[in-house]
Amino acid sequence: MENREMADVLEGCRRKDRAAQKELYRQFYGYAMSICLRYCDSEDEAIEVANDAFLKVFLNINRYDPQLPFKPWFRRILINTAINHIKQKQKLKIGTLMDTEYNIPDTEEILARLGFQELMKLVRSLSTAYRTVFNLYVLDGFTHEEISQQLGISVGTSKSNLSKARERLRQLILQQMQQ
Repeated sequence: MENREMADVLEGCRRKDRAAQKELYRQFYGYAMSICLRYCDSEDEAIEVANDAFLKVFLNINRYDPQLPFKPWFRRILINTAINHIKQKQKLKIGTLMDTEYNIPDTEEILARLGFQELMKLVRSLSTAYRTVFNLYVLDGFTHEEISQQLGISVGTSKSNLSKARERLRQLILQQMQQ
């Protein structure tokens, strides 16, 4: 979508024009699902989170600064909505603190043999707490301090969850490779 067309769609959304809202939804639904699927246990749950995020966009579109790119603003809403959904669904209760991190080996051969869908399936198989911290840190670039603020956990717990998520993923990848 060209910048002018995007500006027109966003302006239509500001006026609560249903056609503009529908067009924004159509243009960004795939992007929204790609973010939400990383945080949710199922596709149905991801659809629910994506729809909640779109509702927030439509209700808060006047807070969006049209001088800035829309996608990062929308991405932040998607991530925050997913986190809020996780918090509502279950309280994150991961206790042990660890400062050491296990790194998944940089073996390009292993990752090359695993397809993207298989890798995302392995990430989705992690517990909610581990998956959320892993996604925020590795895929979305948040710091442990930002993660601790977002999730209401300590920095140590964030590091511990990341460490355990990486170790579990390493185990799952090795199991996958042996099949």
